[in-house]
Amino acid sequence: MKAVRFHEYGEPDVLRFEDVEQPVPAAGEVRIRVAATSFNSVDGNIRGGFMQGPIPVVLPHTPGIDVAGTVDALGEGVNGLAVGDQVVGFLPMDKPGAAAQYVLAPAEILTPAPKSVPLADAAALPLVGLTAYQALFDHGKLTAGQRVLINGAGGAVGCYAVQLAKGADAHVIATASPRSSEAVTSAGADEIIDHTTATVTGAVADPVDVVLNLAPVDPAELAALLTLIRPGGVLVNTTVWMPAPSDEERGVRGIDLFVRSDADQLAHLVALVDSGELRVDVTERVPLAELPALHARAAQGAVHGKAIIVPPTA
Repeated sequence: MKAVRFHEYGEPDVLRFEDVEQPVPAAGEVRIRVAATSFNSVDGNIRGGFMQGPIPVVLPHTPGIDVAGTVDALGEGVNGLAVGDQVVGFLPMDKPGAAAQYVLAPAEILTPAPKSVPLADAAALPLVGLTAYQALFDHGKLTAGQRVLINGAGGAVGCYAVQLAKGADAHVIATASPRSSEAVTSAGADEIIDHTTATVTGAVADPVDVVLNLAPVDPAELAALLTLIRPGGVLVNTTVWMPAPSDEERGVRGIDLFVRSDADQLAHLVALVDSGELRVDVTERVPLAELPALHARAAQGAVHGKAIIVPPTA
């Protein structure tokens, strides 16, 4: 089969489009014929060697944490799945990924793919959708009527977070650049702050219950967001290289989110997609052989929204 792998850590040019052996599922695993994977910023960090502590991978390594595809073979002891099932999942970060024609996955991390979007496009959902969901509800404990500030709402996680927060009947304040403001508006934000012309702390008039920080701001800017949170509120931060601050005097918690695979939560997100309550946005569809060039563009900050990577069908 065809796959993209890197044999050493480094710049995007370490990625190679090459022939590899088709994997065989062990007990509890299934083999998936990949319809698509997606690009996530953590892919570049793993490839660059910056995540060897939390995410140790065996070289050569195939990237691609998200997968959408069709079950192709079952390992021993797998129940509840059949060859031909269309599935979506968030693969273990330290195992071979889905930038390939076939990938192995633990059966328990998979859920049926949404029926209302093309199977390949469903690869845009797992990691970023789960990040948004876990930030808002597992850690932020967001409930109806609360006010949430989503800092960096114009990215892939942010657009899901805005939709999910609005679906929970929260009041959503979102920061976005002019380039992404239309997408954030259509996702349902109640207020939009153009962070290119205004400071967030100056633009938010009333306290919020939850701040979700998705932006690579400097530590001083992150600390300033605490001042916008009411006593007892929470700041959830996804930029894990910069710890979330807290304000113990006012009971404001700072939480660093490291997303985890959760098939039940993913099934809930799929149901929201199929009911029309959650929109899956794909900004570009990239052939697998062009994944190294996509990594290079991402390293230059030239990838916006969500890109999926599609392997050859033959």
